[in-house]
Amino acid sequence: MLVRVDSCAILGVDAYVVEVEVDVALGLSSFTIVGLPDAAVRESAERVRAAIRNTGYDFPWNKRVTINLAPADIKKVGPIYDLPIAIGILAASDQVSREFLDDMMIVGELSLDGGVRSVHGVLPMALCAKHAGKKYLVVPEANTREAAVVEGINVYPVTSLTDVLQLMEDINSVQPTRLDIGNFALDNPAYDVDFADVKGQDHVKRALEVAAAGGHNILMIGPPGSGKTMLARRIPTILPPLNLDEALETTKLFSVSGRLEAGTALITTRPFRAPHHTISAAGLSGGGSFPQPGEVSLAHHGVLFLDELPEFRRDVLEILRQPLEDGHVTISRVAGTLSYPARFMLVAAMNPCPCGFATDPTRTCTCSPSLVHKYLQRISGPLLDRIDIHIEVPRLKDQDLINQPTGETSAVIQARVMRAREIQQRRFSGDGVFCNAHMNAKQIRKFCVAKDDVKDLLRTAINQLNLSARAYDRILKLARTIADLDGAETISLSHVAEAVQYRTLDRKIWG
Repeated sequence: MLVRVDSCAILGVDAYVVEVEVDVALGLSSFTIVGLPDAAVRESAERVRAAIRNTGYDFPWNKRVTINLAPADIKKVGPIYDLPIAIGILAASDQVSREFLDDMMIVGELSLDGGVRSVHGVLPMALCAKHAGKKYLVVPEANTREAAVVEGINVYPVTSLTDVLQLMEDINSVQPTRLDIGNFALDNPAYDVDFADVKGQDHVKRALEVAAAGGHNILMIGPPGSGKTMLARRIPTILPPLNLDEALETTKLFSVSGRLEAGTALITTRPFRAPHHTISAAGLSGGGSFPQPGEVSLAHHGVLFLDELPEFRRDVLEILRQPLEDGHVTISRVAGTLSYPARFMLVAAMNPCPCGFATDPTRTCTCSPSLVHKYLQRISGPLLDRIDIHIEVPRLKDQDLINQPTGETSAVIQARVMRAREIQQRRFSGDGVFCNAHMNAKQIRKFCVAKDDVKDLLRTAINQLNLSARAYDRILKLARTIADLDGAETISLSHVAEAVQYRTLDRKIWG
């Protein structure tokens, strides 16, 4: 007898329906799975046999069992088909009701005793089930909350194969799990850190405020212990809260990569990713035999912090060029070509030299000029041009260290950032752009109009700093953001002057 059970698979950050066709027929005893299964899918035959037997049901030992995973031209990976295969076999052998199968989607991994284990990517699967018109979604209990975020579909958590079989006999005997999106504190995320903890460094805080207001990338240069990492970790606290669409997209990325904590329904804080400098190119951009999101995608809608920037391999850093420009990263493998979103704010930190004390007034630098030059050349000019703000972070004076911090709280800074972002949202309404850093050339010409005195300053900056066309555009974007923080309609001389000084440090250090 032939039975069809709908399941799901992940492709990139989205899911598509996989039809599990189960045929139990007379013939030599066999168990065959076709439809481009990987090793984990092929091994499900042993898990399903043991789970059915240990649950007290009969496996059709003397029959020919054939499983087809359609569409058959896309590779299937992972153990998520264990549960639908088991249900299909029991339905095909008339051991369970098939009444609700047409309206149901099932995902889950089986243990040998019939227990159901969690799987990755349940949130996009729930969205796929809703789009496919399914009424019921059966998921492992550990994945219930992320699936229940999706409205318009009944989510049923199960802990064992027996739970699923009882559900199929009378689906009305169990209440589906539902979550109210309004209960999630998206507008008031909780952070463990605050800018009020930072002593001194007022000019750096101002630069970080400008960066957050316009979504600009920033590079901090200073000696060890000057507070670069401490400042970077507090940037998410002054960024605008995630909206629902951003939270869902961020949660999907963490879900498909298996990094969503058990029991988490929705990520409500902006991601902060800080990979070690030994990370590989695939780890940063994403990849593998079957591509998975990398750090640039996990930082989507958040902050990617690269500490000790020159210590990263040159080829790893060059990977950042595409996502910084396009907001996505494309991965090509034998299994296919996938594109992951990667619209993040790059925050980098580095020492001015290998020993770190070239700009420290209290310590003597022991590096030779050639060694410093070699150290700085690990960062290419094109990558530096894509970083809008370069700011020096000096060592704190003894008095600043002794005194209690007196700076503004993150909430106060965030309020100014959000006012600037609201101006930008009205400006770019309907254009698919949400902050000044993402303006294209046409939008720069339209919204960054400079008066004659401003043009004179820009002309001087171009000649003296030898600015590239990209650096010039980024100065205009920065000036627009600074004007938005001031609530000004037009860009003035002071706005451009502040923007230009954020581009002078790299010329001073790199020449």
